Amino acid sequence: MVEQVNVFLVSGTRLLSNEGRTLMTVTATSCERHDTIGGACSQESNSLRYGFHTKHQHACVENFLLAHSWRGMGKRDMTSNINWFMNVPVDPDGTLGIVDGISAPGLSVDLHAEMDVLVVISNCPQINNPCNGFDPTPIRLLVTR
Repeated sequence: MVEQVNVFLVSGTRLLSNEGRTLMTVTATSCERHDTIGGACSQESNSLRYGFHTKHQHACVENFLLAHSWRGMGKRDMTSNINWFMNVPVDPDGTLGIVDGISAPGLSVDLHAEMDVLVVISNCPQINNPCNGFDPTPIRLLVTR
């Protein structure tokens, strides 16, 4: 998000390709901001964070790889992810933290596709992370023309 001078996604943010083309635009959001730097959890990172007993549990990276495989794509085809509704504050000294969310049920984000795009979503429950009170919530998606 260097071009836009913000690591958080807010209304008006353009999602850019690696060639600088606008893929999508955040046209509205009722959440203060969305994270672009926290990355996607993996079975390995979850094992380090929550203990080896969690290694068998699914995680976002594995969900993304599975969804890509359905289209003959692999890890090299994956791009950086966006953590919609996730709170990863950046302190003035550059320290990152994953803290309680700033979202709540009923909040939304609206995106406008500026070209044909492939969207892959992992609604990872993170059942081991106290940030959601150990009670993950479902999502609802509406796609319109």
